[in-house]
Amino acid sequence: MSQEPRYSIVIPAFNEEGNVEPLSREVAEVMEQVGEPYEIVWVDDGSRDATAARVREVATAGLTPRGEVRLLQVGSQSGQTSAMDLGLRAARGAVILTLDADRQNDPRDIPKLLAALDGFDVAVGWRQERQDTEVKRFTSKIANGIRIAVTGDTIHDTGCSLKAFRRPVIGDIKLFHGMHRFLSTLAKMEGYRVVEVPVSHRPRVAGTSKYSTLNRLIGPLLDLLAVRWMQSRSLYRRRHDG
Repeated sequence: MSQEPRYSIVIPAFNEEGNVEPLSREVAEVMEQVGEPYEIVWVDDGSRDATAARVREVATAGLTPRGEVRLLQVGSQSGQTSAMDLGLRAARGAVILTLDADRQNDPRDIPKLLAALDGFDVAVGWRQERQDTEVKRFTSKIANGIRIAVTGDTIHDTGCSLKAFRRPVIGDIKLFHGMHRFLSTLAKMEGYRVVEVPVSHRPRVAGTSKYSTLNRLIGPLLDLLAVRWMQSRSLYRRRHDG
């Protein structure tokens, strides 16, 4: 690709070989309609299946006339936040988008997020009619309620991976393990403007979930305490409030 991409789509993946080709195709179809140079950045988080091989195949399949497919690899599984951080730092676009590899995020919602960036720095998806189990929806509801009460951040759905960022936001956010769930809060702490965008949600059709009920509740609650401490020590907030 001769031109620098305007858009980067970052997709962290662990054992998602069955989703690589169909998701890449869906993203490419949407981005070709957007009509500007782009890149799809797959971050393989130490997969034990053929995820990396599938990405290499897609990269040479000619699916992306206006863009390219890139593969980044983590040596051993390090977690979704670490993989996402690697992709965000390596992305070259002026606008960087993220989405899950499980195809539950619908790439056709990407133009909505791009349009919402007019006047904002971050656009975050808010999943409507979630296609998850009752247990998963229930635990998410509990976690979101606690998060809102503790942080005061009224974003409804920080767990939705479908997000869009202007590049400067990424440079100002420092991620730690588990903090991918709090990207909107971290952006607000730096003074950036965040908007929610209702998006669709689809059932998983390939691969298996990497989260259990325990790690969906306990891990985020511990991370929440760290975020609350960061909020209390934020230099921007002190300057802004003072």
